[in-house]
Amino acid sequence: MSSGAYAGSRGDLAGRTGRPPGIAPGVPVHTLEGVRHAVILGGTGALGRATARRLAAAGWRVDVTGRDPDHMPADVAAAGVHFHSADRRDLTSRAAILGPGGDLLVDAVCYTGADARQLIPFLSGFASTVMISSKAVYVDCAGRHSNSPTAPRFDGPIREDGPTVDPAGGDYNTPDGYGANKVAAERVLLDSGFPVTVIRPSKVHGEGALRPREWTFVRRVLDRRPAVFLARRGEGRDHTTAAVNTAALIERVAAAPGRRILNSADPDAPSALEIARTIADYLGHTWEEVLLGEDAEPGLGRHPWDARPPIVLDTTASLALGYAPVGTYAETAPGQIDWLVRMARAGQGPAKDDPFFAQLLDYSAEDRYLAAHR
Repeated sequence: MSSGAYAGSRGDLAGRTGRPPGIAPGVPVHTLEGVRHAVILGGTGALGRATARRLAAAGWRVDVTGRDPDHMPADVAAAGVHFHSADRRDLTSRAAILGPGGDLLVDAVCYTGADARQLIPFLSGFASTVMISSKAVYVDCAGRHSNSPTAPRFDGPIREDGPTVDPAGGDYNTPDGYGANKVAAERVLLDSGFPVTVIRPSKVHGEGALRPREWTFVRRVLDRRPAVFLARRGEGRDHTTAAVNTAALIERVAAAPGRRILNSADPDAPSALEIARTIADYLGHTWEEVLLGEDAEPGLGRHPWDARPPIVLDTTASLALGYAPVGTYAETAPGQIDWLVRMARAGQGPAKDDPFFAQLLDYSAEDRYLAAHR
């Protein structure tokens, strides 16, 4: 098991900046030309589009990559953000996009050590680089992580220097492989000597999320369900991370390049019950809250935030850098809720037979329960 304590991870580290001769550290190269320039790999997902929006609004020139131009939001394109159709591992496309360099490189699709090594030849051309990692790298004292068969039990808020899984290769699309590959990617970039900031978000929410967990409750509201069922009384708490909050942190990192690891999470850590109430209240829906005990039917009331003891990230280091959150969960969730409602009305929401959501939207089991208790 790795300690996860990359030397100096709670602050800047000395190291090479890879800057052209004659330009002092701390002066963004492309700012000298009048416009700051950012490249975002994987720029059409929740974190990528939130970051593109924020930087474009601040006057940056922004280029994003993605595999499907249809995933590029119209308002982001209208803001002047340039979309490049490119696969993360397409060497030719990557060289063309990254070769000119810039002030900021954000890699939102870096999953393995091999992915990270592909970036190394280009890092000298960027004043600051951000790799999006995950809280899935953290382990408790028994070596359990958030994707383990048995839930982890953390003693309190998790710091960046807390223990992590050991770095490894293999299939990153597996419960054990995801965090191990992320750690391997982190190590490659942090050991490069360039100013790379690793950001570890938790349960990300925002427009464009590949797996929008809030759909669990939004779908129920749209279906006018009379009740919401919550396992273990809805007390589960798995720290949420608004994409717009991570975008604000990335903008701050761009202004203060360095080698570090930073957690990214909302300033509050709402329980599942609080999340359900936030969504129902925002959409103007009233339902009965069925708060189930430990003796409930297995699977009834299942939801994506059922972590007990809670999983909460310590964000002290991010705040110490001068980062200011955009808002709490309730203040930032409406963006994703509105997006999900629009998607549903356009017939583009998650399919009812999606394996992930099917287990969370078992209306027949809920109806049986209601019939038996009335």
